[in-house]
Amino acid sequence: MNIAKYLIIAGAALTVIGVLWAVIGKYIPLGRLPGDIAVEKGNVKFYFPIVTCIVISVVLSLIGYIVRWFSK
Repeated sequence: MNIAKYLIIAGAALTVIGVLWAVIGKYIPLGRLPGDIAVEKGNVKFYFPIVTCIVISVVLSLIGYIVRWFSK
């Protein structure tokens, strides 16, 4: 496969993920999960979605594992 096909696949995948995030985000507060770090002091706001990052990492790892398992 050449690089153009990889870029097209990556773009389509990101588009699908973006649409799903917008639709599912209304029902699942991804990015505002318990355990995400949010600190507000005066004019400074610090936000780090650590639990959201972990959830996304686990889901993507499972998807990668399933894809590799079926491609054998």
